[in-house]
Amino acid sequence: MTATTALPRPDLAAYNAARARQSVLTKPAGSLGVLEDVACRFAAWQGKTCPDAIKPAITVFAGDHGVTEEGVSAYPSVVTGEMVKNFVAGGAAICVLARALEARLEVVDAGVMSPLDGLPIVHARVRAASANLAVGPAMSLSEAQAALDVGRDAARRAVTAGANLLIAGDMGIGNTTPSAALICHLAGQDADAIVGRGTGIDDATLINKRRVVKQALARLAGQQQDGLTVLAELGGLEIAAMAGFYLEGAQLGVPSLVDGFIASAAALAARAIEPTVADWLLASHRSEETGHALALQALGLTPLVALGMRLGEGSGAAASVPLLQLAIRLHNEMATFAEAGVTEKA
Repeated sequence: MTATTALPRPDLAAYNAARARQSVLTKPAGSLGVLEDVACRFAAWQGKTCPDAIKPAITVFAGDHGVTEEGVSAYPSVVTGEMVKNFVAGGAAICVLARALEARLEVVDAGVMSPLDGLPIVHARVRAASANLAVGPAMSLSEAQAALDVGRDAARRAVTAGANLLIAGDMGIGNTTPSAALICHLAGQDADAIVGRGTGIDDATLINKRRVVKQALARLAGQQQDGLTVLAELGGLEIAAMAGFYLEGAQLGVPSLVDGFIASAAALAARAIEPTVADWLLASHRSEETGHALALQALGLTPLVALGMRLGEGSGAAASVPLLQLAIRLHNEMATFAEAGVTEKA
């Protein structure tokens, strides 16, 4: 079992120095908007006034969900394993994005039901699918901890390989249901505001999915539980691994770019375990999945873009990386007023 230790904090002196640099670049103050803020945040994360270019690493965690027994998804669980094979073949959206970014891509089996023996992925299956969270805990405490450690190990591999930005992706049929349950519980939201159509369910299935989430939440009503217990009760194996990925990244002083609905649920779970992990998170995009905006609001994060995406896999985060690269280049390479011989504002 991995002990939780105090996380490092971003470098405030480097952040202030970066802000001071922004104030003397050849532009009106604040005219680059969020790009200025992003550059300064990377300065704080890296501990230097002019941060290095981003070297992203993408890890996709896969797992199946017992709650699919309740008929909450438009696809059968077998698709999870089939999509893992598609990742290996390079045919998924995240594979294309990783190639375009020249980013390290790793696929981790945290709990897929289908046998994946022989595939060139990380085989770290805690169990073959979570249990049905509508009727009982999705995982035992020891299984939730083991899944967290799967994510922690993945973050260490990515950082050891040279990454200075982490992206967690997900693959798991049915995983918007545990994600919705986690968001409802951890953000204090009603199921009707959070539960959405996931992979494209019809109206009747949506009503059933909301029933399932409400049933799961009712099991925990009135109980005071720590973050690990909530994750075990309502989460999933790949969601827990993503939470561990965020926690270990922060422990190593490396920020994570949060993807969409499932990633935000994992981030909320990580924050419930260690609140200061939020200092190391940056929201990439606002998903079209119902409730994602409320999840980001609960995390205190503002998304960089809204592209109408709801795929998962880490795709929205990966698509946002070029904006981050541009923000850092602008910060580092623009001339100051003094360097350019341009008169500053009076």
